[in-house]
Amino acid sequence: MTSFTVAASDYSLLTDLYQVTMAAAYAGEGLAMLPASFEVTVRRLPRGHTYLVAMGLAQVLDYLSQFCLTPEQIEYLQGLAVFERAPAAFWELLHDSRFQGTVWAVPEGTVVFAQEPLLRIEAPLWQAQWVETVILNTLNYQTLIATRASRLRQLVGDTVALLEFGTRRAFSPQASLWAARAALAAGFNATSNVLAAQQLGVAPTGTMAHSLVMAIATTIGTEQDAFTVFLRYYPDAALLVDTYDTLSAVATLANREAAGELQVQAVRIDSGDLVSLSQKIRQLLPHAKIVASGDLDEAEIRRLLTAGATIDAYGIGTKLVTGDPVNGVYKLVEINGHGVMKRSSGKGTLPGRKQIYRRPSGDYLALADEADVWGTPLLEQVMQDGQPLIPVESVRTIGDRHRSSLSALPPTVQETPQPVVYSPALDALVQQLRSQP
Repeated sequence: MTSFTVAASDYSLLTDLYQVTMAAAYAGEGLAMLPASFEVTVRRLPRGHTYLVAMGLAQVLDYLSQFCLTPEQIEYLQGLAVFERAPAAFWELLHDSRFQGTVWAVPEGTVVFAQEPLLRIEAPLWQAQWVETVILNTLNYQTLIATRASRLRQLVGDTVALLEFGTRRAFSPQASLWAARAALAAGFNATSNVLAAQQLGVAPTGTMAHSLVMAIATTIGTEQDAFTVFLRYYPDAALLVDTYDTLSAVATLANREAAGELQVQAVRIDSGDLVSLSQKIRQLLPHAKIVASGDLDEAEIRRLLTAGATIDAYGIGTKLVTGDPVNGVYKLVEINGHGVMKRSSGKGTLPGRKQIYRRPSGDYLALADEADVWGTPLLEQVMQDGQPLIPVESVRTIGDRHRSSLSALPPTVQETPQPVVYSPALDALVQQLRSQP
């Protein structure tokens, strides 16, 4: 029995069964190596959102560049009853399974809208089909976090700090790393996740827990003794003041500061009426920064700002890394040079390989091979024959791109999505395919 974790060599088998059964069927019918194009889009934006921030491309490219099924993985598949009729051609494909495709994508940090492709895979049909699961898992989650982080940054402005505290609520250890990366790239100042910070080349941030206050208060003396001990080692630390009586703790700190016993740089409040508490703390400790946390989200922070809370930084965890998902889908748009589309009610797709052109009046969605289309193209080629064409970027670089992308859009994008117009050629292809029996 293994420890049930995912190693880098495991990712090629990290797919849904139907991707594998379809690949076997393609091989049996002589279709496996036909050129195919799949695109990742979001049909509808998450509730309350007006745009998305594309994120996760770096991990997708890393996955594709290392894609290769091991002999042990192939042997496992051969032992499954479902594949007892799988053709020999299928097993031959798997023994030479290096990803051979091309990838087009919008760079990480770019703002996009519903129905616009974040990424396109052009590869042999069986490979393009197989990689769907990991691609959606990677892009959907990081795009969700980056989008929320971006909206929070726009809400609080540039002077308020946003701290990513979601590691313990993220859906897995891997998800916690992705969440920290996406949040930092889209506007957060720091993360409490030490491993994420180390891998991203930044310094982690953090305060203290109620357990430290209770442990020291119980074994040494008082809550104030806990503050004294912590400041001895970390003089710039934020003191968590709501273990017992928040205002009593802050009032005592203010008296001690006035007496010259200590200096309080910051305090954190994690419960109670954050509006009233922050205002009273500001009066008692006018020079200390106030950090608020405790199941905060965009709606709650908006309420706090409207009500006049005096908060300098927000630590955001659960509501950042969980909740309504980005429901990105991965759909076939072209096979062997022929555009295809799904026509089912409420879940239709747009056919053909596409390009997004950004214009001041709104985005223009055209077929990829259309010429002389005006606007800034957003999709760039980022992989050729399974080899990445771009370097791994820092969160600072992605953050700069995100700010530039957002600033190029009208301020109303915070409340209303930009219009997306289809080119005549794309619209004609849609109408042509809709008319087919």
